Parts: sequence; C-alpha cells; structure tokens
Amino acid sequence: MASEKKVMPKSIKFLFGGTAGMAATCFVQPLDLVKNRMQMSGVSGGKKEYPTSLHALRGIIKNEGILALYTGLSAGLFRQATYTTTRLGVYTMAFEYFSKGEETPGFLLKAGLGMFAGICGAFVGTPAEVSLIRMTLDGRLPVAERRNYKHIGDALLRITKEEGILTLWRGAVPTMGRAMVVNAAQLASYSQAKELLVNSGYFSQGIFLHFCASMISGLITTAASMPVDIAKTRIQNMKTIDGKPEYTGAIDVLGKVIKREGVFALWKGFTPYYARLGPHTVLTFIFLEQMNAAYYRYVLGQDVPVSM
Repeated sequence: MASEKKVMPKSIKFLFGGTAGMAATCFVQPLDLVKNRMQMSGVSGGKKEYPTSLHALRGIIKNEGILALYTGLSAGLFRQATYTTTRLGVYTMAFEYFSKGEETPGFLLKAGLGMFAGICGAFVGTPAEVSLIRMTLDGRLPVAERRNYKHIGDALLRITKEEGILTLWRGAVPTMGRAMVVNAAQLASYSQAKELLVNSGYFSQGIFLHFCASMISGLITTAASMPVDIAKTRIQNMKTIDGKPEYTGAIDVLGKVIKREGVFALWKGFTPYYARLGPHTVLTFIFLEQMNAAYYRYVLGQDVPVSM
C-alpha cells in the first residue's frame, strides 16, 4: 500500500505568504514612501510642492539622504506580516469551506471571499499602516513637528501612550474600503488580463506572463483604489487642532481635496503607487514559489505539485 502523500501545513502556507510579502516590500519600500509624500503634498503660492514623482524622489534624496527612501521599512514589513498573513489565512480557510470535493467556488464567490479576506487583513494591519504613513511622512514636516519614531515598536508604543490605543485603528474604515476595492479589482482584472494574453498566442505560462498580467491588473487596480487610498493616508496622518480633528471622515477628505486641489488630485502619487503594485505582486509570487519549492524538496522530499 502506497504511503499517503504529505502536504504542506496551513501554518507554513500562511508563514510563507507573509514572508514573501515582506521580502517584496524590501524592494518597493521607496515607491511607497514617494507615493505617500505625493498624496500629502499641497499647493503653495500657486506652485505644487512636488510637480511629479521624480521631483519628490529628487527632493527626498537631496534633503534627507538616499537612506531616507527606506524610512518606515520596519512598519512596511510589519504590515505585510499582519495584513498579508491574515488575508491569506482567511481566504484559504473560506475557500476550503466553500469548496465541495473537486468543485471550487465560482468567480463571483472567489471575488467575494477575496474582498472579505481583504477587509479582515486590513483591520488587523491598520496599526502597522498608521505607523507606516506617519514614518514615511515625517521627513516633510518642520523639525519641531516631527514625531521621530525610531522603529515600528516605538511607533506603536508612543501612539498608544500619547494618543490612546484607538488611534492605532484611525482610518480603519477607508483602509478596509481600499482593501475591498483592491482585492475585487485585482481578482477580476488579473485573471482577465492573463486569459487575454494567453489567448493572444504571444504568451505561455511563466514568470513573464505573470509579470505582464500583474502590470495590467495594477493599472486598473491603481485607478480604482487611489481616491480611497488618499483619504486613508490623510486621515491616518492628520493631527488634532484645538481639540478638533483635521478631517471628520473619508468623504470630508475627498471633498476638501477636490475643492482645494482639483479632482485629479485624488490620483496624486499614481506613478509610484502603480510602479509598486505590479512588481510587488510579481516579487511576492516569485519568493513564494521559491519557498514552496524548497519546502517540498528539502522537508517533504517531494517534487512541487503541478497545481502550485
């Protein structure tokens, strides 16, 4: 009788998912920082603080040094450890729950499960998101107003001590809203782009196909999610003035941005956001595949399953 084939435990899958996201973040963190700076930039004396993402990148390097591009990396890594791991765990468990034998959930149910998993992950990851936003934006503030968080642990402790533990979940609603939009848009556009590219006859299964499909998906996802993202960024970085918060909610942010800076300001930071989203997906996929392959080969002593 043949011995039962070993499978990778769920806990390892979740661990590898979070680790892959963290590894990818190490490469795209500068783009996240530029995107956040662009979203918070305003207009003074009729001139934009940063006309383009390239101006923002140059200004950061010139004024703060090249290492400043990795400001907030610890928060970015912690965000992946919390958000990605939770999202993957919830999605995997929900997917298995709704699967019946060989029959897997249909596309609409997959999209719904992805949105639900994204909301759960976003809620768990909001404290890291708040810390990341503040750390990446600190350099644009006057020296006297900077928070100067040393790392993610320092940020979480100080926010809790100085502003209350609920501040860690400031902007949780727009963060979950963005996660919903991102997951729905990514699921739909990625699978559709992949199918169209394969049917074109110019692509076959492999990293190049995944890269191109990710970049097309990233373009659509970026356009759909940026207004929600800019609302989230401004709420999480806002300060309380004379006992009143700068914004009352996401709608208030969007209204004020459109009134002061024009409707296209809702897509400020589009280039770095887009440049981050596609490569982050591809890099996460590459790292994940390599870790999966190594686990099957060296721990389970098996070839990697074709379905992975």
